[in-house]
Amino acid sequence: MGSIAKKGLQHYLLQLQQHPLRTKAITAGVLSAISDIVAQKITGIQKLQVRRLLLKVLFGVAYLGPFGHFLHLLLDKLFKGKRDKSTVAKKVLLEQVTSSPWNNLLFMVYYGLVVESRPWIQVKSNIKREYPKVQYTAWAFWPVVGWVNHLYVPLQFRVIFHSIIACCWGIFLNLRARSMVLKKA
Repeated sequence: MGSIAKKGLQHYLLQLQQHPLRTKAITAGVLSAISDIVAQKITGIQKLQVRRLLLKVLFGVAYLGPFGHFLHLLLDKLFKGKRDKSTVAKKVLLEQVTSSPWNNLLFMVYYGLVVESRPWIQVKSNIKREYPKVQYTAWAFWPVVGWVNHLYVPLQFRVIFHSIIACCWGIFLNLRARSMVLKKA
C-alpha cells in the first residue's frame, strides 16, 4: 500500500511541476468537493446535493486554484522571492487587505446567486448582515496561515497548502451560509 501512495505522490509532484496551473486548479476542485461533502454531512443533509457539490467544485477549479496560483506568483515577484520575516509580514498584510476580503465576498455572492439560486436582493441582504462577521473571522484565522505559508512553504506548494487549509475554511463558510438560510426559513 505504501508504494501505491508513494507512486501517487510522485505522479502528483510531476504533474505539479509540468502543469502547475492545471494541477492546482484540480486540487482546489477536489478539496472544494471534500469540504462541501463534509459540510453537507455536518449540517444533517441526508442525501448528497450533487448540483451544489458540482457548483462548489466548479468554483474551486475555475477560481480558487487559478487565483491562488497567480496570486502567489505575483506576491513572489513583487517581493523578489524574499522570505525574511519583514517581507513575509508585508505579503501577509497585502494578502489580508486585498485577496481575503475579495475572496470571501465573491464566495458569498457565488454561493447565494449560483449555488442557492437566490435573488440578488436576498443575497445582498445576507452579505450586508453576515459579511463583516465572516471577514473578521478570516482576519483572525488567515494571517497565521499566510505567515506559515510564506515563511516555510516553497512557492510551488503554497497554493496546495492554502487549498488544504481552505478546505476547512470552506466547511466554516458552508456552515455560515447554511445558518444564514436557516435564519431566513
